[in-house]
Amino acid sequence: MEATITARVLEQIESLPEQLQQQVLDFAQALHLLAQKGTQGKQLLRFAGCIPTDELKRMSEAIETGCEQVDKNGW
Repeated sequence: MEATITARVLEQIESLPEQLQQQVLDFAQALHLLAQKGTQGKQLLRFAGCIPTDELKRMSEAIETGCEQVDKNGW
């Protein structure tokens, strides 16, 4: 029977020096964070309409004014 992926990974990790094992652990933890899923949209629907329309308009205007500018000397 073929070894599971986990068993194969462990076999490889065990043969590495401790510093490289730590790098593998750090990488696995980073992958775990990436794999976490966010909140489903249907769970956020209860917040729909919570922000008054005039505030939404001001936010949109601020974004258009402040974020759509290119400062060629800014880099």
